[in-house]
Amino acid sequence: MRQHPTYQAIPAPLRSARCQLVPFSDTFVVSPRLGHVLGRRSPETHEAISVSTFKCHFKTPSPWLLPKPGHRFHLSGTVTEPATATEPEMTYKVAISFDRCKITSVTCGCGNKDIFYCAHVVALSLYRIRKPEQVKLRLPISETLFQMNRDQLQKFVQYLITEHHTEVLPTAQKLADDILSSNSEINQTHGAPDPTAGASIDDENCWHLDEEQVREQVKLFLSQGGYYGSGKQLNSMFAKVREMLRMRDSNGARMLTLITEQFMADPRLSLWRQQGTGMTDKCRQLWDELGALWVCVVLNPHCKLEEKSCWLRQLRKWGDMDVCPLEDGSYGNDDVACGSGNSLTRPRRTVFTRAIEGCDLHWQDSHLQRIISSDFYVSPSYQRDGESLLFNAQGQPLWLEHVPTACARVDALRSHGYPKEALRLTVAIINTLRLQQQRQLEIYKHQKKELLQRGATTITNLEGWVGHPLNPVGCLFLTLTEACRLEEENCLEISDAGDAKPPVYQHVPVATGCQDSGESYLSLALEVALMGMGQQRVMPEGLYAQDKVCRNEEQISARLQELELDAVLVQALRKQCILLLEGGPFSGLGEVIHRESVPMHTFAKYLFSALLPHDADLAYKLALRAMRLPVLETTAPSGDVTHPHHLVSVVPSRYPRWFTLGHLESQQCELASTMLTAAKGDMLRLRTVLEAIQKNIHSSSLIFKLAQDAFKIATPADSNPDTTLLNVALELGLQVMRMTLSTLNWRRREMVRWLVTCATEVGVRALLSILQNWYTLFTPTEATSIVAATVMSHNTILRLSLDYPQREELAGCARTLALQCAMKDPQNCALSALTLCEKDHIAFETAYQIVIDAAATGMTYAQLFTIARYMEHRGYPLRAFKLASLAMTHLNLAYNQDTHPAINDVLWACALSHSLGKNELAAIIPLVVKSVHCATVLSDILRRCTMTAPGLAGIPGRRNSGKLMSTDKAPLRQLLDATISAYINTTHSRLTHISPRHYGEFIEFLSKARETFLLAQDGHLQFAQFIDNLKQIYKGKKKLMMLVRERFG
Repeated sequence: MRQHPTYQAIPAPLRSARCQLVPFSDTFVVSPRLGHVLGRRSPETHEAISVSTFKCHFKTPSPWLLPKPGHRFHLSGTVTEPATATEPEMTYKVAISFDRCKITSVTCGCGNKDIFYCAHVVALSLYRIRKPEQVKLRLPISETLFQMNRDQLQKFVQYLITEHHTEVLPTAQKLADDILSSNSEINQTHGAPDPTAGASIDDENCWHLDEEQVREQVKLFLSQGGYYGSGKQLNSMFAKVREMLRMRDSNGARMLTLITEQFMADPRLSLWRQQGTGMTDKCRQLWDELGALWVCVVLNPHCKLEEKSCWLRQLRKWGDMDVCPLEDGSYGNDDVACGSGNSLTRPRRTVFTRAIEGCDLHWQDSHLQRIISSDFYVSPSYQRDGESLLFNAQGQPLWLEHVPTACARVDALRSHGYPKEALRLTVAIINTLRLQQQRQLEIYKHQKKELLQRGATTITNLEGWVGHPLNPVGCLFLTLTEACRLEEENCLEISDAGDAKPPVYQHVPVATGCQDSGESYLSLALEVALMGMGQQRVMPEGLYAQDKVCRNEEQISARLQELELDAVLVQALRKQCILLLEGGPFSGLGEVIHRESVPMHTFAKYLFSALLPHDADLAYKLALRAMRLPVLETTAPSGDVTHPHHLVSVVPSRYPRWFTLGHLESQQCELASTMLTAAKGDMLRLRTVLEAIQKNIHSSSLIFKLAQDAFKIATPADSNPDTTLLNVALELGLQVMRMTLSTLNWRRREMVRWLVTCATEVGVRALLSILQNWYTLFTPTEATSIVAATVMSHNTILRLSLDYPQREELAGCARTLALQCAMKDPQNCALSALTLCEKDHIAFETAYQIVIDAAATGMTYAQLFTIARYMEHRGYPLRAFKLASLAMTHLNLAYNQDTHPAINDVLWACALSHSLGKNELAAIIPLVVKSVHCATVLSDILRRCTMTAPGLAGIPGRRNSGKLMSTDKAPLRQLLDATISAYINTTHSRLTHISPRHYGEFIEFLSKARETFLLAQDGHLQFAQFIDNLKQIYKGKKKLMMLVRERFG
């Protein structure tokens, strides 16, 4: 918090108003420490008045002071704002009323519409503070008028009207008429008002607060929805309320009431309720702060009963409204959706329920009064030997109350400006928690054997302190650290990046009436934070409640990281960590925890990092135990410890649902990564961390991330790789492969490639291992196309610097893998197997035979055509022909499939057969005739076969005639007949559903058919007869038949 120097030369009336001069370079603003005043606003947001440039001219300043000095007076003046390059000189009339050391009203001609004082009000106040001798003190105007005779009064009134006739003449005439009328209301009242005389001594006095402007500002911010700026502004208004409460300003509760009314009038509440949707997280956090502020207000230790009763009525009225948000962030339907069995019987708890319950609390308990009123309140020495509910064995006072409620008292004391009292109550609460912790340890020692045998426990803390609406842990921690904060000038500096420097703390001894314990408030802050974070607690229901637990954990951890651990704090840290490890079911780090308990990963990550430089063994022991995530484990029946915790990869059906499970798993992963990094080079610790990861982490993507992290740490760019950590990365990668082998994972290919890279870094033995055990890690396709192909690549050979025997061993394993994969999945692996086995004749022949065996049943024509083309490319045309022939047996091309993707393969197969010779062409044509029924494809094949002589491939040992083949002889005669037949069938099929817009296309089709018909000896006769048949059969299609006659006669 900034400490601003108070301007000492403040006259008594204004000095009582708690005004301060706040310096920002050469700029000064007046800062009455109130929420509605300019206050502690940053230089870039407040309206600053630069003394060197902003001159204040006062014309006839006329202050009015009541007869009782220092109680009530009225200050008025004229403020002139000099002209600028763009604005002319402006003059404003300002008036300020004071009543019993409070600014009760302000008026300025600038028309400022804000909840903060305008610059002109501040300027007038500064002038009064700095130059009090130049402002004359006068009696109230009523006293001055009383001293005038009739002539003087008449002259005064007439001059006043003349001076301001355009402004006051209508009002003056109306008042004159009312005074002259005996029955007017003005004549029924004795005396007359005097604005310069102030209020009556019996009137309520309070600081000026423009209620309408507060309403408008809050309404405006709420209407801006989820914008970051609006939420920031509302939080700043909440901070102002807290500041007002701390200064014991009665406007704090007034302002909070105005804010709450606008929050309840927010139209989005009804919309969210009707639609059954939850509000945004930012809105929920604002509502949480609103509820917490009301708890502080109603727990004001010095509020009147009438005030509390009024607040209680208002809170109940708001809480009874249907749109009032619930404490868990839902609108009442979420619990049923989550499957909570007792949701219907549970009482409705709104954001105001805690404040309503707080109205029943009081501060009249004598023991409580003694705790907060003195640092030296101890038990009488003669009572220290026995048990006591009020004091511990050392005589220090205890406060036995529901912990969040007790912490709410502390927050209320802090918020209302009683820091010492809050500190005393905090110490009593911590002493109580210590005593409870000791007794819980004693209970656990008697139950330890039974609980360990059962392997399960119940949770006694059903209401966790972390994520609690009253934030008990954060409240105690802040109360203690504020007492230790070192306020230095450099603490207020802002870094170049714009971030505030972290706070600096010092040890402040605990004030106590007992013997010097050597404790400080700072060590108590660390201790209570560790107690609260380490508490075993059940995961709350609902998304928002669970998200608040995670967010609160991170906030407390961030504050703990601001503490610089010295010897005293390290000792407190070690002591509390040992107690948490031995704490049994009362600790989240105990040996046995409940399946529904909140995980400790975030907390343990802080503890591990903090303890590691001082006690590595304790750090690892604690972090390894915290790796548990029981909700993802299926446990053995109670009492059966022979099969502890079998891992599963999915969350079992359970209630309530864990909405934040993904976040919790990522925190678990971060804890594991932190341990892996710290254990680099230590084989034993790395092995222990690896076992914990394999046992407790159930997400393949997170284990893969850990493997990548370990690999990155193990292979720095500027030094040799760390072999032990590399092996850990490899083992984690192998686990990921096994976990994702039979499940769909979009990152699977990336994982496989990474594993091969990692194994390459480990060495040739690792590569041989994954090749030999491929069936437990990879699919056949992955093993051949990615793993074996990468291992056999030239880059891998160079990277490993292998000699010839090692290369041969690696290649032999890769070929064995390829053949095994081809046997298991020939459709997808045959081609890869052939490629990998090219350099080994026996292996290649084996792979080819696998393809031939699988061709009859297990492979498609596309796969066979692909392998056949590969064979031709490798120089095996006869094998390519055989495979193409097998592919043709699986193909079926209908008459209308003239754009089928297999057409190119068919043409290639026929061209291959034609190039091999007449025998191969004669062998494949029957297959083509049987499989292809598309006339245009058949005619294309026929045309190609008649253009060149067969046998141009030049197979050794064969003689080719070099003559073109005739369509009248085999084998082309069969192909010609099939083509003509296909044209006839296709023609009839097309005429069945032909439309006029396709007539032209049909005529062109018949022209192509005629070309094929003419290849036969009697083709012209066949075609003429075919046309005549069409004319006879389809004579009803007169227009089409006319086109046929025009073209073909």
